[in-house]
Amino acid sequence: MKPKIEDVAKLAGVSPTTVSRVLNNRGYISEATKNKVQKAMTELNYFPNDVARSLFNKRSNLIGLILPTTANPFFGELTFHIENICASLGYKVLLCNSLNQVDKEEKYLEMLLRNQVDGIIVGTHNRGILDYHKQGLAVVAIDRYLSETIPVVSSDNYEGGKIATELLIENNCDCIVLLDGIGELETPARLRRQAYIDLMEQQGKAPFIYEIAEVFEQDSYIHIINSIFTDHPEVDGVFATNDLFASAFWNEAKKRGKHTKVVGYDGTQTVRTLLPELTTIRQPVKGLAEAAIDILIKEIEEEFTDFPLETRLPVQLIKGTTA
Repeated sequence: MKPKIEDVAKLAGVSPTTVSRVLNNRGYISEATKNKVQKAMTELNYFPNDVARSLFNKRSNLIGLILPTTANPFFGELTFHIENICASLGYKVLLCNSLNQVDKEEKYLEMLLRNQVDGIIVGTHNRGILDYHKQGLAVVAIDRYLSETIPVVSSDNYEGGKIATELLIENNCDCIVLLDGIGELETPARLRRQAYIDLMEQQGKAPFIYEIAEVFEQDSYIHIINSIFTDHPEVDGVFATNDLFASAFWNEAKKRGKHTKVVGYDGTQTVRTLLPELTTIRQPVKGLAEAAIDILIKEIEEEFTDFPLETRLPVQLIKGTTA
């Protein structure tokens, strides 16, 4: 039979209330008493009931994290940093991979609410579909616009798009193609596309934009890339708005014996390890995690309400041999 708080109290020679106060760090407790309670817990192999403690403290110490997929190196690395930082602050993370599907996101939100999470970090696309604030939750978005009142943390997407396009122009590329996701999605990442368009028009060059709709299907990458080579055999520069697109294009170009310059975006450790030659715009992934958690914790603690609705962190050009 599992030991109970009364068993700990009896062994430690204190009251159950004192054990509860030690567990919840409430009120003054002498070090000697704390040590006796801790020793009794160890001897009995007693573990506190987190559910009961959350009811007592009116906090679950749980953070919900809804992302498209951790199979993407950017979201995988982001998850690592978020979980690591949350753990250091005494929070556990409930991870949800939505695959950008509305029904999955709705079910995950319901699950998180049932588990009484203290807050949610969101990196999915479904703006306006879920009214997160209606639930009275602390919410922060990463690189996504969810509503007019939910703060967003992102890299400086416009500057990153500008740096990438300028580099290709400086490399004397004449036919520069943008390889992007669906353009109708309203996210800070769309500024990468806008920077490309602005720079191309300033140079008097025609912008060519190709969209990959099925971002989780590798075959769809190849289909679109083949279309680029068919429509523009003269293509000599590509700015891909994430490193997976860039890697797919670079590999296909090598198969065809093409020497197209390629610049990606994200700069995760995974891609840089597997494709060190890729020139890319590196996002400060750890910084994004830190900023999002900092805002979320302040929302949870109700420390302030006058926080910026948009936080942009600087990016860095990582030079490889692809551009």
